[in-house]
Amino acid sequence: MNPTRERILRLILRLTLKVRTGAGRAGRWQRIGFFAGFLAVLCSLSARAAEPSTITFSLNFPASDPERYTITVQSDGHASYECSAKISSESDERENYQTEFSFSEATRARIFELAAQAHYFSGKVDSGNRKLAFTGAKKLTYKDGQREATAAYNFSSVPAVQQLTTLFQSMGATLEFGRRLAYYHRYQKLALDDELKQMEDEMKRGDLIELQAVKPVLQEIYDDGSVLNLVRVRAQRLMETGNGAGPAR
Repeated sequence: MNPTRERILRLILRLTLKVRTGAGRAGRWQRIGFFAGFLAVLCSLSARAAEPSTITFSLNFPASDPERYTITVQSDGHASYECSAKISSESDERENYQTEFSFSEATRARIFELAAQAHYFSGKVDSGNRKLAFTGAKKLTYKDGQREATAAYNFSSVPAVQQLTTLFQSMGATLEFGRRLAYYHRYQKLALDDELKQMEDEMKRGDLIELQAVKPVLQEIYDDGSVLNLVRVRAQRLMETGNGAGPAR
């Protein structure tokens, strides 16, 4: 049973037993007070239950680019991405970048299914093996109306956490292509062909997921008549490929 529903039912039972003991005018006022309190608690619990569940993945790895990023997904599929990264591979200048997108239903469901298998990150997540190479400080957080748990790790031996890590890192790679493509389209159009070719290669290897998240920038490139035709064809091909992409493995 849903924890919130169970709490409400217990409260109803407790209040019902109490109001039966009241008699006369005092009993009536007692019943009014009990039910007023009950409605207040019910409204509070309902509001908390209505809050969307969220899962957040963050990676902090100073030796990489981006050096840190965060992906947050809600139970309705709405998601956001934030990162600190070089504005391009040719520059050391950095930017703080933010964007919003939506996961496909299949991938959204997979994310929350894996979180449930990992007990919502409330148990031991990090492998504890200090001999393993450092691949970035990772963190997974789950939050809903009743609970919140966070687990930090370098490497996890929990299968569900491993799969979530791969999924979010693949998503991060997709969104990074979108960030760089938007920059190149605005400031360095001649760099678009190499970037899109690399994106195609990584897509074929299965390293990218949810290409619909970067479809707006691909569409802008395709619609731009000042861009080389070869580049526009690559952008179109990626959009068509992304439309048929399934959930992450």
